[in-house]
Amino acid sequence: MTDADQTGSPPIPADWHARERAILAPWAMHATDSAGREHPEESHPFRSPYQRDRDRIVHSAAFRRLAHKTQVFTDYPGDFHRSRLTHTLEVTSIARTLARTLALNEDLVEALALAHDIGHPPLGHAGEDTLNDLLTDEGGFSHNSQALRIMTLLEQRYPGFPGLNLSREVLDAQAVRARQPEAPTPLLETQVVDAADSIAYDTHDADDAVELGLVTLEELLSLPLVAAAARRVTERFGELGPLALRRAVLHQLIETQVADLIAATARRLQAEQFASATAARTVTREDGRLVIHEPELAAGKKELERFLFEQVYRSSRVMEVRERAQQQLRNLFVWYCEHPHDMPPRYRQRVESVGLRRSVADYLAGMTDRFLSRDAQRRLG
Repeated sequence: MTDADQTGSPPIPADWHARERAILAPWAMHATDSAGREHPEESHPFRSPYQRDRDRIVHSAAFRRLAHKTQVFTDYPGDFHRSRLTHTLEVTSIARTLARTLALNEDLVEALALAHDIGHPPLGHAGEDTLNDLLTDEGGFSHNSQALRIMTLLEQRYPGFPGLNLSREVLDAQAVRARQPEAPTPLLETQVVDAADSIAYDTHDADDAVELGLVTLEELLSLPLVAAAARRVTERFGELGPLALRRAVLHQLIETQVADLIAATARRLQAEQFASATAARTVTREDGRLVIHEPELAAGKKELERFLFEQVYRSSRVMEVRERAQQQLRNLFVWYCEHPHDMPPRYRQRVESVGLRRSVADYLAGMTDRFLSRDAQRRLG
């Protein structure tokens, strides 16, 4: 018996190399097999490459600004509904559960989840659509591509390189989301984060929509996936009041989706028995993905998403607010194109290399909703 055993204290943990060897499945992305970084750096004495990626993302300005960027509902009173930051944290929570249960690299998954929305401009998808229209002749705009620009160019926090100099695996994951032609087949960790994102926004957008009075709980309960969650809640807790029922149903909806995804994915991985993360990328499925729901639950999710699109995202109330916000963003874009010297120096300096309109879009995309509103008031009246 060791001294640690005699005192009841846990043994001193091994370094991250040993920890990964002990807990990760063969098909997980082991940090020791990382393709490295564009700008080589010395290894850290006690943090793995993916832990360093996570910390760089959390300490970035783009991540902090997510606290004041819209998820879906622009300019609504109250602070119940999600911001990009709260959505990101919810995605990270779900993704870590999936990764840990499937013996994937939780550090990499955490980094990917925390970074997955840092490219979003203000005003949610309304802002993204507006900038995409304004940049039609410059290649368009997407929050996923913008995240890559932030990771590799726009963040200026370290003296030795532009961007955050993240691991190749994090950049590859973002290239997959941006649908770049050269992007590789996604790692299992990338697939986990994409699935967690879908679970989070399907469920939490429904929660926000009910809270804001855009739909009723009864309307949600008409959907098979939500109705099944409600039956489980009633079986467990009996009859509940409207608020308690809504909260319990939404919790159960997440649990149902996560449990289905874990069971379906684990079954596929056990059947394949991949020898490495690279081998897991050779799947012959048409979409190249293994982290997917069973067909029945996938169909239920699609029905929920159609409902949200028709009844929430394109509702007259949401569209009215969206259109006002989009016009404000368009006007400010035009103003900065006419007054580029009023942008911060680092954006002015990039005009020659990336063009005026792209540089203006980079500046506007970095704004929060409230900064955009204040700046528009100051510039436009």
